[in-house]
Amino acid sequence: MTIQNKLTVQALQWTGDALKVLDQRQLPEKIVYDEYKDAVGVTEAIAGMRVRGAPAIGIAAAYGVALSVRKHYAQSNHWRQKVAADIAMLATSRPTAVNLFWALDQMKAVLAKQLDNPITAVLACAEKIHAEDIAANHKMGELGADILAGAKGVMTHCNAGALATGGYGTALGVIRSAYQRERINVYAGETRPWLQGARLTVWELAQDGIPATLIADSAAAWLMKSGAIDWIVVGADRIAANGDAANKIGTYSLAVLAKQHGVKLMVVAPTTTIDWTMPSGDLIEIEQRNPNELLPACYNNEDSLVSAWNPVFDVTPAELIAAIVTERGVVLNPAGQGVGGLKNAI
Repeated sequence: MTIQNKLTVQALQWTGDALKVLDQRQLPEKIVYDEYKDAVGVTEAIAGMRVRGAPAIGIAAAYGVALSVRKHYAQSNHWRQKVAADIAMLATSRPTAVNLFWALDQMKAVLAKQLDNPITAVLACAEKIHAEDIAANHKMGELGADILAGAKGVMTHCNAGALATGGYGTALGVIRSAYQRERINVYAGETRPWLQGARLTVWELAQDGIPATLIADSAAAWLMKSGAIDWIVVGADRIAANGDAANKIGTYSLAVLAKQHGVKLMVVAPTTTIDWTMPSGDLIEIEQRNPNELLPACYNNEDSLVSAWNPVFDVTPAELIAAIVTERGVVLNPAGQGVGGLKNAI
């Protein structure tokens, strides 16, 4: 299956026998690809945030399973057990992104069949997941752009673009599509503590020739009060059945501020991000990362009285969301109705 992406720089590249991962920790100063030939390396790349963004994490994990089968199939009569262990390892890499578990389930379903050539079968599945994500992003881009028609300005948070997906992006896919129709002002929050907005989003938009204005996270309320934006457009790492959405830490505070200022919030994510088994966002596991990612070096010692609380995500309740955009359709004002109507949508 041919995977098309208009961007010069891609987060994930399959070479035929390895997965090349763009190390997003080094952007925008350096464009560095690390090459992985086994599931151990892919797991580390996901856990270490070389690859990030729920859809991209799922795609990378799928290729990680393909690499596992390539490695073990010809070397051991117990290759299925070894691959199963690698799948279990990949599942531990990031707990919040539901796309990870969805992709692994897709790969396990293929492996459960009687296969003449397991290597070809699992690789075909991984490439299909990758290609379908790109197609879904383009579909969401158009649906979201329809809603943004006439908006003078939008703000986004974190990075939900080609760097976080198979290509084109979820939230940035909508912004790309909207900008192609009419010139819209784009603002991006810096997104502390990893600065995905400052390092990734504005850089990625610049690669496509889209002007973007970076703001400090703490300037968002004042920006809204100025009347410069009509919408906040974000991605999601997990959406509960009732429409609650987990996204990068800081999204919830933006949603609260948006309600105060009459600004609307749009969540853009493929249906693979919806956890149909989870009735509400209260049950979403929120990943806690190492406090040292947040602490200045002077506090990083056993005797320090200063600690850090470092949740990576927060959950925005459905009542603060004006629209959830997926490749299967749009849910307006999901509070009270949830996203169940999308489950069997074509």
